[in-house]
Amino acid sequence: MLEIRNLTKRFGGVTAVDDISFRVAKGHIHAVIGPNGAGKTTLVNMISGVYRCDGGSVWLDGADITNIPTDRLVYRGVCRTFQNLEICGRMTVLENVLLGFDRYMNKSLLPTLFRSRQLLEEERRYTERAMHLLGLIGIEKYARQEARNLSYGILKKLEIVRALATSPELILLDEPVAGLNPKETSEVAELIRTVAADEVTVILIEHDMRMVMELSDRITVMHFGKKLAEGTPDEIRNDPKVIEAYLGGNK
Repeated sequence: MLEIRNLTKRFGGVTAVDDISFRVAKGHIHAVIGPNGAGKTTLVNMISGVYRCDGGSVWLDGADITNIPTDRLVYRGVCRTFQNLEICGRMTVLENVLLGFDRYMNKSLLPTLFRSRQLLEEERRYTERAMHLLGLIGIEKYARQEARNLSYGILKKLEIVRALATSPELILLDEPVAGLNPKETSEVAELIRTVAADEVTVILIEHDMRMVMELSDRITVMHFGKKLAEGTPDEIRNDPKVIEAYLGGNK
């Protein structure tokens, strides 16, 4: 479903991502791991249109989506979360999720001005869907609260739910459980399993190795911008190069 071909990104004299290639099957969870500074987030930024690629290409369902801007990629079924929260703090939790439905909503001037019956029905329908998504991860009780008043853990969950509201075919998760406690981490992991079971393809960047090994179908390991290894969790866990460079020489 997703094919990364020889992706390269340079910042001045530094090559942050150096000729990376891999393929991801539909509905699979594909993790990208590596030490800090390995180029993982830069890779996701190129796939999601935040950064322009200096070389290589990105293919989704056989179509070249290289360097398509983020606001257009969402119409191709691509969505992502960020390592640092990108939540609208003065909006309620429910309003943040409704933002994810924007691509589907009727934004015509006259129905909006006169609050037509069709528009009101649409708002009711999407509100119900938003509440359902919030319920999947147990934060529906916060729906009417302003996001800025809630804990970091709840906001990390909210960002994932808002991404799911776009009905993505491909979702890119950049450290979705960073800063979460074990219970919250388990809840997010279960949500990711549910998403993949619905044939949504997941690219997962994460430092929690237990979660990565339990969730992933395949793993790509990056080191200094290059692909160090790729394989199943068992293959990666036992790869001497990975053990030395990332998992620790004493493993």
